[in-house]
Amino acid sequence: MTTYANHTTAPVQQVSVLSTGEVMIRPEHRARTRKPMYWWLATSRRWTEPLPINVYVVEHRDGLVLFDTGQDRASVTDPAYFPGGPTGLIYQRLARFDIAPHQTLTAQLAAIGYDIRDVTTAVVSHLHQDHIGGLRELTGAEIVVSRREWETLHEPAPEQRGLLRSHIRIPGLRWTYIDPRPLTDPALAPFTTGHDLFGDGSMVLLPTPGHTPGSLSMLVRGPHHAPLLMVGDVTYDSALLEAGHVPGVGEKTRLTDTTAKINEMRRRTPGLTVLAAHDPGAASALAAATRAPRHTGAVRSAHAARD
Repeated sequence: MTTYANHTTAPVQQVSVLSTGEVMIRPEHRARTRKPMYWWLATSRRWTEPLPINVYVVEHRDGLVLFDTGQDRASVTDPAYFPGGPTGLIYQRLARFDIAPHQTLTAQLAAIGYDIRDVTTAVVSHLHQDHIGGLRELTGAEIVVSRREWETLHEPAPEQRGLLRSHIRIPGLRWTYIDPRPLTDPALAPFTTGHDLFGDGSMVLLPTPGHTPGSLSMLVRGPHHAPLLMVGDVTYDSALLEAGHVPGVGEKTRLTDTTAKINEMRRRTPGLTVLAAHDPGAASALAAATRAPRHTGAVRSAHAARD
């Protein structure tokens, strides 16, 4: 196991991405149409191309941080992983997963040189199944989620809202619930509230509700790479977000507001790279952002990186 405690270096030393498998969703899920969600969920016959299930790995001088934890391989091997009955049919209609034995969180971290025990903190953007799948492997880490998101577990019909409580409320996990507080850093505009993860400004959690009520994004800033904004499922494609399109799952008004804020931050922040959980271009966008000189004035997106 590696110890990260070099306080003479920049707070953020390295940023990587790994994938815990692939998922196919409905086109209406990726980009909202006029069809109500349950209508397209019941009638759509099309699937997207396979999309990655991304987990972002940030090597901070005080420890290894994950943004999201991916999908559990048990979801494709254990027939009892999902609920049965009508609710189970919703899950079957919503997504199709392909997760190989080597695509567990532990195996994927090892493939890029980390031990699962290196992880000190895991920030969960929201509590849907494809973001909490690695929790069982993270019993030694602090798990960070917004308090508002945690509260949704106690609201009616959680499984019908994509919350599999038996895979979230796992004995032995150390949860920390954060409440956004006023921010004084003008570079974070138009966001006015958030949570500074280490108190050094390098990793700031921002409230980005809409996909779920308590969704979080994470801004990662360092001297050797462009600013990175990890947005979970606020979008499934950075180019769609840049064009103002929102996904088909979530509260449209809040998603639209959140999308506008992120696009405003892009306009204000040269080089800001938006990294979504299921964007096929995210890996190349991250590679381009970490190669680019810090002073670049270009606003880069996953779409631009693919081009």
